[in-house]
Amino acid sequence: MSEGPTAEFGAALSEHPLATHATGEVVGELLETLGSEPDLALVFVTAAHLGALDDVVATVKATLGARTVLGATTRSVLGGRREVEGQPAVAAWAARGGRVTPVRLMSAEDWPDHDAEPGSTLVLLSDPDSFAARDALDTAAQRWPGVTVVGGPASAPTGPGGNRLSLDGRAYTEGAVGALLGPQWPLRTVVSQGCRPIGDPYTVTRAERSMVHELAGQPAMARLGEVVRHLSPDERTAAAQSLHLGWLVDEHKLDLERGDFLVRPIQGADPDTGSIAIPAEIEVGATVQFHVRDATSADEDLRAMLAGTPAAAALLFVGVARGLQMFGTADHDAKVVSTLTESPPSPGAFRAVRPMTVAGMFTAAPVGPVGTRSFVHPPEAAVALLAGTSAPPPVGPDLGEGPIR
Repeated sequence: MSEGPTAEFGAALSEHPLATHATGEVVGELLETLGSEPDLALVFVTAAHLGALDDVVATVKATLGARTVLGATTRSVLGGRREVEGQPAVAAWAARGGRVTPVRLMSAEDWPDHDAEPGSTLVLLSDPDSFAARDALDTAAQRWPGVTVVGGPASAPTGPGGNRLSLDGRAYTEGAVGALLGPQWPLRTVVSQGCRPIGDPYTVTRAERSMVHELAGQPAMARLGEVVRHLSPDERTAAAQSLHLGWLVDEHKLDLERGDFLVRPIQGADPDTGSIAIPAEIEVGATVQFHVRDATSADEDLRAMLAGTPAAAALLFVGVARGLQMFGTADHDAKVVSTLTESPPSPGAFRAVRPMTVAGMFTAAPVGPVGTRSFVHPPEAAVALLAGTSAPPPVGPDLGEGPIR
């Protein structure tokens, strides 16, 4: 470990157009704020630096002495309070927090033989064309129960096989790479699905595969009509543009809160039967609620999910449909999360001597938990928050009001 002031977490961002210079800037910043020999480092590069990912990862591993390094190509990156969309950039994040086991998966069924302790977290980066993330999460739930999975596929705008992954300096164009973090890591992952509920919850009384026929004994479209009639004009506009249905993950929960529902878009409807279609199977007896998604909902939901959560650092996996395209302004998610992590840490918490402890990537399908298992959440945001294990409940940082402009 280097001499002088150090921090348990560090992040860095460079927008230099030359990969060699960008790498030098990122590594220099991490050495200054974190020091050497982190347990884990993640590196994200945009398409302009796609061919240099291997060299960037190798330099980070050799210079920092990082024990495990993951890398991926992406459409856009996040670093600190900045989101660099579609331009040359390198973002990196590193931490010391405990045991890390590197993971390499060739397919969704190709799972490691060793067990994982409940309470562990798997950071997983995958190839979007050769790796079935949904199937992998089903396998993870069976093979590693109690393990949270967070991450997403690479997203550089290339053709099939064009994205790159890296694990400890070895390059891959298929499958997935990951890092299994033991339960001693002070980590909590939250998912912002970018929606807000409308109307009341209903019980599914008739359904078949992805078709929901009846809610509380009435055609699903009739129930939807009841909900829409009570909406404000602005809410009706949002519902017309992006209407979703969420179902309760834990049916034993009595006090329903934001984040208890797994939300999916309504893909179609049959006016003759009054049925609606979603890209998932819902069982009879499930509790469901309609949701709407727009920029206001996405901003509100992210702030609500982060409120009251102690954090000194964060990894972000943000849907490619967010950013400037959704909010009409740059850096929205990065600013909201950085506002949380820049708050002074509580006594006993992991210490961050620089404000930039946030980094991440844009991905087509963020992965994160709802309830007790992880799901794919296109096109929303998964945030892995790290804090000291002895940190008391915070007073609550002021995340501001409304979308950041």
